[in-house]
Amino acid sequence: MKVLLIGSGGREHALAWKLAASPVLTRLYAAPGNPGIAAEAECVALDAADHAAVVAFCRDKAIDLVVVGPEAPLVAGLADALAGAKIRVFGPSAAAARLEGSKSFTKELCDRQGIPTAAYGRFDNALAAHEYIRQHGAPIVIKADGLAAGKGVTVAMTVDEALAAVDECLDGGFGAAGASVVVEEFLEGEEASFFCLCDGKTALPFGTAQDHKRVGEGDTGPNTGGMGAYSPAPVMTEALIEQTMKEIIEPTMRGMAEMGAPFTGVLYAGLMLTKDGPKLIEYNVRFGDPECQVLMPRLKEDLLLLMNAAADGQLAHMSARWRDEAALTVVLAAKGYPANPEKGTIIRGVEQAADGEDVFVFHAGTALRDGALMASGGRVLNVTALGGTVTDAQRRAYAAVDKIDWPEGFCRRDIGWRAVQREG
Repeated sequence: MKVLLIGSGGREHALAWKLAASPVLTRLYAAPGNPGIAAEAECVALDAADHAAVVAFCRDKAIDLVVVGPEAPLVAGLADALAGAKIRVFGPSAAAARLEGSKSFTKELCDRQGIPTAAYGRFDNALAAHEYIRQHGAPIVIKADGLAAGKGVTVAMTVDEALAAVDECLDGGFGAAGASVVVEEFLEGEEASFFCLCDGKTALPFGTAQDHKRVGEGDTGPNTGGMGAYSPAPVMTEALIEQTMKEIIEPTMRGMAEMGAPFTGVLYAGLMLTKDGPKLIEYNVRFGDPECQVLMPRLKEDLLLLMNAAADGQLAHMSARWRDEAALTVVLAAKGYPANPEKGTIIRGVEQAADGEDVFVFHAGTALRDGALMASGGRVLNVTALGGTVTDAQRRAYAAVDKIDWPEGFCRRDIGWRAVQREG
């Protein structure tokens, strides 16, 4: 099979690495890719926003399946353009991608289907939002309604902080994504990430993880796209997985099918495990980043065959088996991230870091310049390791991190702390 992978981050490097291991793969292209992905695929200069160009490339190269990594092309309808051209695609339609593209769309679906989630209000008027916040008090959660690259969420611990977050959104701080805001009840509990592969009818459970959103150790500082993750999430027991499937995933699949937008691709449920059971915080319509970087090394199955089955509506006949080991990934970010990351600095020692067995370095924001590996983004590398326990995986990942020579980079040193405490 010839496959085109869309994207350029750490998630896509992990997907490229796993797809490249498939015996049924004959050719892998990546658009635009990155220097790490280039070891697994032929990188091509293709703009995912130019749907006609993507379709033309697929026809020219006789692509059998397109795998869309990031959310923005899905929300923009790339899967629809491909499907309209009779090109098979792994990823949801624009109508189904509203599960991530619009927080209020998902909230309304939860209302209709009786899916447990936080109480909320949606506002495009600051005065009305302010009144709602003053009525409900803090802590309270403010979210830009649209796509804001993981940065449009404020967990406000005071009313003043919440009012300021609403004003930032509605005053254009997140562009079109913040034209309206969702104000949510603050849920107490532990967060977990739960993934399913979906084919429009069947949802196949596809692993659990926990990530670390805040930039600083001890979960302090501003939210980021994610500073590290581990899998499996020990807190997600078999009973909780069963409850999540029954109360959250299956009603979502039914609701989307009923409205004529059956969901195919990856459904990623961000959950809060409250004293009343799991509640949906949000949906994403693609693999998490950096959660994908801990799922792929644990997956025993052929990813390409699973994605193929999802595209063909055949997931009912498939299963997903996992290695017993835990995986942990540490994000190396450029100093100044998330507000103002330093770019163009040289990174050395990546090959040495990836030298150990079951240790992987996935590239996220890197570029090659005159043969030197440079930082080109905020989150730059993902150093991932497998281990018998999360504690063991953590030790091995940080040992690999310490082989990388990049003075202008930084990482959190406490990734996996909750699971390590439990194992302690």
